[in-house]
Amino acid sequence: MTDRPTDLFVDGTWRPAASGRRFDVHDPATGEVIASVADAGAEDALAALEAAHRAQAPWGRTPTRVRAEILRRAFDALTARSEEFARLITAEMGKPLAESRAEVAYGAEFLRWFSEEAPRISGRYLEAPDGANRLLVRKRPVGPCLLITPWNFPIAMATRKIAPAIAAGCTMVLKPADLTPLTSLLFTELLAEVGLPDGVLNVVTTTDPAAISGPLLADERLRKLSFTGSTPVGRRLIAASADRVLKVSMELGGNAPFVVCADADVDAAVEGAVVAKMRNGGEACVAANRLLVHRSVAEEFTAKLAARLSAFVVGPGDAPGTTLGPLIDERSRAKVAGLVDDAVAAGATVLTGGSVPEGPGWFYPPTVLADVRPEMTIANEEIFGPVAPVLVFDTEEEAVALANASEFGLVSFVFTRDLDRALRLSERLEAGMIGINTGVVSNPAAPFGGVKASGLGREGGAEGIEEYLETIYVGIRDPYATAEAGVA
Repeated sequence: MTDRPTDLFVDGTWRPAASGRRFDVHDPATGEVIASVADAGAEDALAALEAAHRAQAPWGRTPTRVRAEILRRAFDALTARSEEFARLITAEMGKPLAESRAEVAYGAEFLRWFSEEAPRISGRYLEAPDGANRLLVRKRPVGPCLLITPWNFPIAMATRKIAPAIAAGCTMVLKPADLTPLTSLLFTELLAEVGLPDGVLNVVTTTDPAAISGPLLADERLRKLSFTGSTPVGRRLIAASADRVLKVSMELGGNAPFVVCADADVDAAVEGAVVAKMRNGGEACVAANRLLVHRSVAEEFTAKLAARLSAFVVGPGDAPGTTLGPLIDERSRAKVAGLVDDAVAAGATVLTGGSVPEGPGWFYPPTVLADVRPEMTIANEEIFGPVAPVLVFDTEEEAVALANASEFGLVSFVFTRDLDRALRLSERLEAGMIGINTGVVSNPAAPFGGVKASGLGREGGAEGIEEYLETIYVGIRDPYATAEAGVA
């Protein structure tokens, strides 16, 4: 992959790290090295922030229509090169090509959505209730942003942050995950080609995130942090941002309950569970983590789910017929395998999968566990793999209690044919997003985000651009008071 960009991108120029260090990117299906990428340090990060700072004033004054047209050109270019990006995602992240293609299409939609939102940034002008003043409310870009993206959706997580920042008029320093940096670097090249001005987007890749985030969060030129990743890391970043009272957006961990009620269409629920659990091989914060099934349908649901998952074809993402690729690295596979082994030792029953296969790559088979109890570790930790633990409940109250018994609150799924029950559960479940009779909630037109320890703020939808804007209020003396006073 020598034709792909692998250096840092600062002020419109590709350049090596100041230290000269580089790190390897591996194919998770084989463990082989596919590229060597610049390994940035604090000096590089501060240079990137300086470039973003210099570019902020002119970029913030750029008309919204101009910013919108850049995003639209980026959408068209990414769509035209979708196969190239999909194959790169599969190479560095491992997911099957069909899923990589779907991710590129999903990620491109954020570019189109925010190209349409940019010209709609608005304020208001009104008379104060007491009549003494006129109130002018306007929006302006918050300023230079640090964007930290995860490895599991290399293009979608980048566009979900970069697109609203561009639309709002903010400059950026992007730090992609060191496991999957190549897609972000190629996308950065694409943005430069479609006319994004120098300094607006700067990219620093690194194996030492603290060396990047520490100096940047302490620098008065930085105005915002947007992070997608684990809750423990998010907590540390929030704490590090507190001294400067930075504006922060946090999309953190999940422990999504998937509730199957007694009156659910079982076949539809199984299909929904397959999507909610197996999208991205379970390596998604919105993946169904706990399948809560009413006792009356639990046996049928679990047997059908096991049959569906056992039919998945495990292999390299670019191999014909593959429907489940590898996990991202050995550590991730060891965690998943450890959770399954712990559950089995505590009394869970393996219906399919449940063991590490031989051979190269970091593969783990689709696994369904029955007889899972709420106190088991696997019911309380984010699995981030293709493992579906099934828990049984008897009443709606019990289902709600089980679903809400988590510090996380990103997404919940409910399958029921009863509209009243669907509405009741949607109001009682503690989650920022709720899917009713569907296993997919993500959409660029919808606000993505959670409650409790799952994060702060929203990405996507009309709400997504607000994360990159400040609200400014201007009080203006009543113009009639001046006229009545006889002042010309």
